[in-house]
Amino acid sequence: MNKYIIMAIIFLGLGAGIGYKVALELGPGKTQPMQAMDKTTPEKPEPLFYRSTMNPAVTSPTPARDAMGMDYEPVYADQAQDTGKERKILFYRSPMNPNVTSAVPAKDAMGMDYIPVYADGDTSGKEPAGTVKINPVMVQNIGVRTAIARKTSLSRNIRAVGRVAYNEERMARLHPKTDGWIEELFIDKTGEQVKPDTILLSIYSPQLVASQQEYLLALNNLKALENSTIKDVRDGAENLLKSALTRLRLLDVPPHQIRELEKTRQIKKALHIHSPVAGIVTKIGARQGQYVTPQTELYMITDLSRIWVYANIYEYELPWVNLGDEVEMTLAAIPGKIFKGHVAYIYPYAESKTRTIKVRLLFDNPKLLLKPEMFADVTIAAGTQKNIVVIPAEAIVRSGKTEQVFVVSSPGRFEPRPVTVGMESNGRVAILAGIKEGETVVTSAQFLIDSESKLREATAKMMESMKQGKKKIDTSKGESK
Repeated sequence: MNKYIIMAIIFLGLGAGIGYKVALELGPGKTQPMQAMDKTTPEKPEPLFYRSTMNPAVTSPTPARDAMGMDYEPVYADQAQDTGKERKILFYRSPMNPNVTSAVPAKDAMGMDYIPVYADGDTSGKEPAGTVKINPVMVQNIGVRTAIARKTSLSRNIRAVGRVAYNEERMARLHPKTDGWIEELFIDKTGEQVKPDTILLSIYSPQLVASQQEYLLALNNLKALENSTIKDVRDGAENLLKSALTRLRLLDVPPHQIRELEKTRQIKKALHIHSPVAGIVTKIGARQGQYVTPQTELYMITDLSRIWVYANIYEYELPWVNLGDEVEMTLAAIPGKIFKGHVAYIYPYAESKTRTIKVRLLFDNPKLLLKPEMFADVTIAAGTQKNIVVIPAEAIVRSGKTEQVFVVSSPGRFEPRPVTVGMESNGRVAILAGIKEGETVVTSAQFLIDSESKLREATAKMMESMKQGKKKIDTSKGESK
């Protein structure tokens, strides 16, 4: 009986030793798979390094946390797609400074091994150099924003200070046609508004009195000879009357006073002078009882329903400005109101002191809100281009003399694209070449993407250079053989 007990103890000891060994190999919390001999079971890839979620440029070879207590995100090598080939190492990168690379395995000053960087799955050469692929979670974390390129109209806004002025085409200066004395002023204050045919003043002139007498004599002569049997006599009387009437009209005798003269047959001492236009009286050149001549300016009347605005633009802005360009104007005296006009004239000379060119703008002023000599802020929509591709200006990455943008070719894939930039206005820029309508461009965090793109592009060039050097060496060896 003792013999069997001893054999049972030995078998139990052997079983416990084997179990302990298996537990060590599997590790704590692990169980042996049912198909232990199945060598095709995929294994979880080991991360290349760990990267800060808030600052992708900060990396660590081991798991770590940032200052805010957030875990670093593991970064895995890209897997070769649809192929069982072993991944190719492009180069080795320092774990502490990703910008430091080496073509062969190396160690940094602290003795840490450089991390291998593998080739991307797409090795066909169709993908542009510098293309960056970022995990969608990382895209969200670094704050990547995008915008769609659209076709629209764009103009270059030129801002200047304007001065409201009289419209010289709507100004009338009134002079008498004969010498005389002012009998009465009906409009005796500047700033008064008049309409066409408004009575301005009455004037006594000996010439006007004589012209009335001639007209009355011509009327009486025609009445006496209208029944004459001699045709030449009747024609002479009619011509004399026409001549006298024309003389009165040329002296600006108003029609209502001519009709009154024909009706009453009494000569008027003072005759009226009427306003020929509508507008505002801006100047009065004579007063009651004053002797005037044809050289005396009696009134200056200005129509303010359409006014001019003068503005000065700089020399470099002149090529953009054209006749007919739309203009918007605002005034401190009329807050909240935007007046719309256009460029009416560009003066053919520059101001010697300011080195600016004067432009004349035309605005409608039906309510007479705009008053001469007021200052205004004007914005000229110059050089308007229609149906062009436009993107936000912040999408442009400028590097020296070149400009480029990052185009979202697919989710998480950003392709650097050189572009030809046109005019820029109101935070938008016209793209003359490089971008098509409907493409999506990156408008924020593109400098982080740009740094990674530059690194990838430099790596691609280095690898291409190494390939070319290897080809030359193989060729030289072949020739020596």
